[in-house]
Amino acid sequence: MSSAFLPTLLDDASRPFRAGGRFAYHYARGKLSSDCIFREFLKRGTFPASGHFLDLGCGQGSLFSWLLAARALYEKGQWPSDWAPAPKPLKLRGYELMASDVERAARAFGLQHPMVDIRQGDMRQVDFGTVDVVTILDALHYIDYAYQENVLERVRAALPRGGLFVTRVGDAGAGLPYHLCNWVDHAVTFARGHRLTRLYGRQLAQWVDLLESLGFIVEAAPMNEGKPFANTMLVCRVPA
Repeated sequence: MSSAFLPTLLDDASRPFRAGGRFAYHYARGKLSSDCIFREFLKRGTFPASGHFLDLGCGQGSLFSWLLAARALYEKGQWPSDWAPAPKPLKLRGYELMASDVERAARAFGLQHPMVDIRQGDMRQVDFGTVDVVTILDALHYIDYAYQENVLERVRAALPRGGLFVTRVGDAGAGLPYHLCNWVDHAVTFARGHRLTRLYGRQLAQWVDLLESLGFIVEAAPMNEGKPFANTMLVCRVPA
């Protein structure tokens, strides 16, 4: 079923971004189709069965659209038998620094979407509240080391027992693959109308040590799908 299912999921998840214009639609479609982490979330059953989500550095909300489309197909019975059940989001809240992305999200989801709330904000400053799941995908390296530690401390404080934090980071100890990651990061950010200055990477072992020092149980998994990059998904659980 997966071969027929994935194009349908991609179509459904990309469709809302047509309202945001050609760039929003094609960016979402390209990101969701080419980045393996979105499929792996669903195949592996990374997220809990239901919960309140917070995505920091959420961009225009592609992850949220993916989760909503997946749940809709699951409830229709259009779901691969070898995949974990699709999670049921109770609320999808996101903060994004770039105003242009927030505007595209508003056009895609509407200003009064019952499930999605995306606002402009800096993860170094906004209130995280209390949630069941926090995600930060490919964004922690934009803030300096002291702020990284502060943000991660506040992520831990926002999660209850059994809560989940998922992030993807580059392994600064990986040599050329890490530098390729950074080059792509600069190129994609430039295409979105912005420029990066310094990036604040860490070696994978340093990321894991930091997260474990905050009380997380950390599972690391390469997340490149054959591409010559150094991306690693870190699934960090608060003990129940």
